[in-house]
Amino acid sequence: MKEEKLEEKIKEIERIVKELKSENTDIAKSIEMYEKGIKLIKETETIISAYEERIKNLLEEKDGKKNS
Repeated sequence: MKEEKLEEKIKEIERIVKELKSENTDIAKSIEMYEKGIKLIKETETIISAYEERIKNLLEEKDGKKNS
């Protein structure tokens, strides 16, 4: 389900940020984690955009029924 995937991706982003903030990670691993974080952010943006579109459509349907 998309909700679970979104939540999982957000949790992974949070984990990556926490790890990057701790200064215990070497530079190569930090770059790798940063790249993964950017990829996850793009994926979450796509999911959120799809949700926004669904909500927009629902609101338009609701408004269309009111005006009928």
